[in-house]
Amino acid sequence: MHHPSVCESGVVRMPQPAPGWLMEMVRQGKKVGACRLHFYTSSQIEGNNLNTVCEGARCPNRGNCYSRGAATFMILGAVCTRRCTFCAVEKGVPVRPDSDEPHRLALAAHNLKLSHVVVTSVTRDDLSDGGAGQFASVIRELHLLESPPSVEVLTPDFKGSTRAIKTVVDTCPEVFGHNLETVPRLYRQVRPGAEYRRSLDLLAAVRWMDPSVITKSGLMLGLGETEKDVRQVLLDLLNAGVGMLTVGQYLAPSLRHFPVHRYVTPEEFKDWEKEALSMGFRSVASAPLVRSSYQAGDYFREVIAHG
Repeated sequence: MHHPSVCESGVVRMPQPAPGWLMEMVRQGKKVGACRLHFYTSSQIEGNNLNTVCEGARCPNRGNCYSRGAATFMILGAVCTRRCTFCAVEKGVPVRPDSDEPHRLALAAHNLKLSHVVVTSVTRDDLSDGGAGQFASVIRELHLLESPPSVEVLTPDFKGSTRAIKTVVDTCPEVFGHNLETVPRLYRQVRPGAEYRRSLDLLAAVRWMDPSVITKSGLMLGLGETEKDVRQVLLDLLNAGVGMLTVGQYLAPSLRHFPVHRYVTPEEFKDWEKEALSMGFRSVASAPLVRSSYQAGDYFREVIAHG
């Protein structure tokens, strides 16, 4: 029996039952492949007292990624100061930043022999710099490793602070990501506390500060957007200089979260990939279980190979 879900607007919606093909994809994504490598990845994360968005956001690809020795590190704790209705990460009062976290993260990356490291964070509106200083420290530690990996960051919006953005850009991450997540019409319900234009301006600012940094953004489908909405977002991202794009299916973490409006077929995702590439994006990952860091290293190397 399906139970009703309540949106921020107060509208009660019955949750959409997920199609069988999607549930099979999720089962495969969670499936543990190379058990020894999966265990080693988990032990490096736990042993170095690190958080991952794989766990915090209940990523459906967690088993698959850990089995390949990959994970997306989540810095600045596991508690977010914002209350986005799509996200599974815990909300509330976060802990103080841990000054040793950058060192431990670099150690885990070294032990896992990662050639491309993806680092994200919870949103820290309680900090004067939004956590930009911690991102910078992590990037520096990773670049100091004997065999330095390329570094991809996925940051919050830092409330639009130019100083915070520059703090991160100045440490030269190879990829600077910030997700729009959804179309502007749905921001009030899905991303309260965020502003569509502010997020676009952040991405444009990164390109202005350092054109050599590749910018990246992500979009979820299935929240109630229209094709016209999506096309406008893609145009806005291109105008902001964004080169890399991820598009995936929104999956509601629980009945308390924003409900799924519809499930987008794999064929539709493939069509969006083709259209986005034809529009001018350098790299597009578009499929139901694609997430921001989905095979991030492979897509980054592809962009570099093609100049």
